[in-house]
Amino acid sequence: MIQEIRINDLGVIEETLLPLDSGLTVITGETGAGKTMLITALGLLLGGRADAAAVRAGAKLARIEGIFSCDSKLAQSVEEHGGLVEDDTLLVSRQVAAQGRSRAFIGGAAVPVSVLSTLADSLVAVHGQSDQHRLVEPGAALRALDSSGDDRHLALRAEFAADQAKLKAVEQELRAQLTDARAQARELEMLQHGIAEISDLAPQPGEDTNLATEEARLGAADTLRVAAQTARQALSCDDETTDANAALSLARQQLQAAAEIDPTAVDLAKRADELGYLLADLASDIAGYVDGIEVDPQRLAFVSGRRAALGALTRKYGADVTEVLAWEVEARARVENMEGADERIQGLKDERARLRRRLAELAVDLSGRRQVLAARLGEAVTAEINQLSMPHAQLSFVVTQRPGESTDSTCLELPEGSVHFTESGVDQVEIHFSAHPGSVARPLHKGASGGELSRVMLGLEVVLASTNPVPTMVFDEVDAGVGGKAAVEIGRRLGALSKSTQVLVVTHLPQVAAFADSHFVVRKSSDGSVTTSGLERLDKQSRVKELSRMLAGLEESDTALAHAEELLDIAQMTRNKG
Repeated sequence: MIQEIRINDLGVIEETLLPLDSGLTVITGETGAGKTMLITALGLLLGGRADAAAVRAGAKLARIEGIFSCDSKLAQSVEEHGGLVEDDTLLVSRQVAAQGRSRAFIGGAAVPVSVLSTLADSLVAVHGQSDQHRLVEPGAALRALDSSGDDRHLALRAEFAADQAKLKAVEQELRAQLTDARAQARELEMLQHGIAEISDLAPQPGEDTNLATEEARLGAADTLRVAAQTARQALSCDDETTDANAALSLARQQLQAAAEIDPTAVDLAKRADELGYLLADLASDIAGYVDGIEVDPQRLAFVSGRRAALGALTRKYGADVTEVLAWEVEARARVENMEGADERIQGLKDERARLRRRLAELAVDLSGRRQVLAARLGEAVTAEINQLSMPHAQLSFVVTQRPGESTDSTCLELPEGSVHFTESGVDQVEIHFSAHPGSVARPLHKGASGGELSRVMLGLEVVLASTNPVPTMVFDEVDAGVGGKAAVEIGRRLGALSKSTQVLVVTHLPQVAAFADSHFVVRKSSDGSVTTSGLERLDKQSRVKELSRMLAGLEESDTALAHAEELLDIAQMTRNKG
């Protein structure tokens, strides 16, 4: 329930406070006085779109605050967003800057505006003149019908919508798989060819480097042999030519002789001995190296051919053999994945068939439930509008399906045939209305006047309020196009509704205003440059004056005052009788 709404610098309202009690509260006032701004303010508190143009001229920002009664479930949600609930009351605030920036707060915590929208459904239901037109829009009747269902019905619809979304995703992926099949076939052929080339040659890691070294050595075998033999002969030779070994031997003899005389030459003699051993080993190793040098034209031809083959692979699949082998690993994984495409496509087809069967089952169940709801809701709304000066009117919810082709992806196969479906099921719902006995029921937008639409909407909301109750219901001039006895009946019904729900009504009809528990008037004043509007709570005498103005445009006419007082007394007597 709303306890109060405070408004600063919104539209023509400079500052005002609207305290609200339980029961029926009406707000009246002259055209342009700012009644609509109260509904705009409430809409902002409930997460409505902010318009910087609504900020009062000369003000930096508009501020709207509302205090709501808060149950434990709502309090938990508020606390999850960092807000604080004190004494079971919740403070909600919205600021709209003249530059266009908007900020929202719940329980003192700043939150995204979208959070207000999530809380709105559990706090207030707002209905305006535009709702009369939305009532005849495509899908509106279906939404109204579903909203009258129980938790199982709503869960069933949610399950259908979820599975329909899954089906849509599966069909999208399946189309992509089938579209890519040709390109994948070409890629698969290329990959398999590359893998075969690499497998046939069977390169080894580092083989290209090793072969390059071997080819260089085989190609220069004669040169290497001559160089090695020359080096060996320089170190040690069989003829009498002086070589390094002979020269070192002479040096060793001389140093040993010197060491026998001078102890300081001992170290030099030892080092000469060590050089002799190293020289002998080096000569031996060179001899072994010479023996290992092969002149093998056949091996050279093989190595050169192998390198050329490896070079062909590296030109296609990598900079070297290591990269070629890495490409082969990735290619094999890709081939394995692509070779499983047929299985995935078949899996997607199976999943599509399963989802379609499941959707068909859900659709039959959902449609059957809607038929039952349609009969029940039609009877209940008819009973309501019969009490709103339409005693012979009949209203019904007609549930139908649109046939289609079995080959159409937007169709489901049901026992009665192929029908179109959307995320809400296979049903189309239309409200049919007849105002008089014997008249043919026609679609609501063709068979109802503006005033009748207002009463139908009110009747529907009253019925739906019993199945999906909210603490507060707000009606913004939904009685447009209504007058006389019908207006009295609307006032009476709103008064009855307010016994179980807080009801706030902005109205221009005195017949409706007369049924109020609390009556506020929006008064407009102007100093020639600045216009301000403020709220005033009316006592009984002031109410009589306001009703007389609404009845005849005259506040001081004795006749109008008498008429207004009589209307007020009758309305209150009617409410007291229940």
